Amino acid sequence: MSTQSTDTMPADTGRALRWRVVDIVVASVLATAAGLVFVLWNVASNPISTPLSATLPGLQALLGGGWLFAGVLTALVIRKPGAALYGELVAATVSALVGNQWGVLTLESGLVQGLGAELVFAVFLYRRWGLPTAVLAGAVAGLALAVNDLILWYPGSATAFVTIYTVSAIISGALVAGLLSWFVVRSLAKTGALSRFASGRMEPDPRTR
Repeated sequence: MSTQSTDTMPADTGRALRWRVVDIVVASVLATAAGLVFVLWNVASNPISTPLSATLPGLQALLGGGWLFAGVLTALVIRKPGAALYGELVAATVSALVGNQWGVLTLESGLVQGLGAELVFAVFLYRRWGLPTAVLAGAVAGLALAVNDLILWYPGSATAFVTIYTVSAIISGALVAGLLSWFVVRSLAKTGALSRFASGRMEPDPRTR
């Protein structure tokens, strides 16, 4: 008798997609922890951003993944509609409350970036949670970040800058928010920490061996 990887959910998932109390609690903990990482990244990214921008204007968007992983990570663990948006928005709220240079616009950014990741999981009807989906969600979150930043902070930029900034944000989102978050969830699943979630009952994947 063959077993089915829970990276792909069966069609009859109506009840499985309803939020439980434990989902809300764990999602909140994950998002709050991610928000504290955001706070550290707000400071740590500054000395890296300047030389990147000086080397090639727009390349600083490679740092964007540090603010995108909350949504993808939360969604990969919880596997419920709205998890990506919730994770990114709560993390952004924590960052804004602690204090940063963007103020209330941090919440707007979190909303846009969370919606970018959420869109990908929604397109797959919240049934696919494997590596390709995670990377795609991270990439689309990166695209959302780029579009939002270009409108708010870099209006009227040259085509070359827009292209470099957008491509850099997408790459960063795919690798940090997507790929890295997927490996983090796989590692947590192996420890048994996610035993109350479908994400904690994933079968071993040959790509991680």
